Amino acid sequence: MAKRYKVLVGGEWTGDDRPGIEVVNPYDGSVIGVVPEATNEDVDRAIHAAQAGFAEMAALPAHRRSDILERTSELITRDREEIAEIIAREAGKSWKFALAEADRSAETFRFASLEARNAHGELVPMDASPVSAGRFGFYIRTPIGVIGAIAPFNFPLNLVAHKVAPAIAAGNALVLKPATKTPLSSIKLAELMVEAGLPAGALNLVIGSGRTVGNRLVEDDRLAMVTFTGSPPVGVQIKERSGLKRVTLELGSNSPTIIEDDGDVDAAVARCVVGSFANSGQVCISVQRIFVHQRRYREFVDKFVAATQKLKVGDPMDRDCDIGPMISRDELQRAVEWLEEATSLGARLETGGTVVGNCLTPAILSGVTPDMKVVCSEVFAPIVSVIPYETFDQALDMADDSIYGLQAGVYTSDINKAFQAIRRLDVGGVIINDVPTFRVDHMPYGGNKQSGLGREGIRYAMEEMTNIKFVCLNL
Repeated sequence: MAKRYKVLVGGEWTGDDRPGIEVVNPYDGSVIGVVPEATNEDVDRAIHAAQAGFAEMAALPAHRRSDILERTSELITRDREEIAEIIAREAGKSWKFALAEADRSAETFRFASLEARNAHGELVPMDASPVSAGRFGFYIRTPIGVIGAIAPFNFPLNLVAHKVAPAIAAGNALVLKPATKTPLSSIKLAELMVEAGLPAGALNLVIGSGRTVGNRLVEDDRLAMVTFTGSPPVGVQIKERSGLKRVTLELGSNSPTIIEDDGDVDAAVARCVVGSFANSGQVCISVQRIFVHQRRYREFVDKFVAATQKLKVGDPMDRDCDIGPMISRDELQRAVEWLEEATSLGARLETGGTVVGNCLTPAILSGVTPDMKVVCSEVFAPIVSVIPYETFDQALDMADDSIYGLQAGVYTSDINKAFQAIRRLDVGGVIINDVPTFRVDHMPYGGNKQSGLGREGIRYAMEEMTNIKFVCLNL
């Protein structure tokens, strides 16, 4: 019988006696746990608890917040293998990447611990204006209040960490809604944070649908902010319904990589394999469009196909597995339909695209056109398109021809071309001589256009999660 889990609200573990949501292993369909499904009353209770928790968090000294975050990092490291197993089983992420996510999450909390001690304001030179000469000005940053955090399934621990850790570092309280498909990582994190000494009410966990839980968090005036990672359509709804709350949105992408004729093709192949197919392509900054100079196109495609065919697809708990299942049968079917649509319109399948159980073997397409879904929309599957180009200007134009603008990768040995790409591409991050899938947890991260609003990365998220309070002394 599947284990029944409790959720954390106001420092108490509760909810195992009510109707639950089954958490299913996407690889074999087995039920691995049952979590309590939140009602409207549960959400209201969680928000009320967060209000009380915020009062305590706002008064907690920075060194105490830092200590809690550092201890959380240590506990994640202590339990990294258990956490990796949870991630692999609920998200279908291969063991090696699940373990890497656990380690990254520990680092995320470690960075938050450092930033909690270093958060500060600035002096404002009041004598720059004759009107305010003789005055002394500065500002401090104050916590914003109760934050609603809505997290996705694809990084069920680290993307939660990117919301929870900076919020706590800044002195806020949270109501966390993890994805209903992957809530067990959040429950484990809550357990560790309680063990680390987090005050009651600082973190409150509710699980349920976007209609029940998500909408209540977005619309409730007691919340000061909503931070969301997910699809652009949902992000638009949150923006429209959130009123005057602060909103951070990390949305979708169809991330491009450009490989110029002076770039290192072998290095690009190795990184594109990981960037395109890790986590079955279910990554916001997964490589989806690869633009290769026509002089290197065939070389790249042949090497890319050969390297991709070496990947092992199957049970994510297999230590040698590279690619596990899609998160659900519905997502698998959608990906297959997009592939079939592309090939019916003239695209060529260079390799992959075969359904094996709940897995899709990594698919490489050529001969695509800009209007195909696999090119212009976010595919969120192990599908990548390789497209030749003639000039670097043409490559930049094609890469930027998108409603999205999260990150882009550019391979070139010419520093002038690198800076040309940096100036031209309307994205949140330009990664030179690597794929757009590159991310470390202290860098600013977020997108332009329909890829979102605001920035994550601990320091930058803390800026989103605090208010500036200006102080002027008339001397």
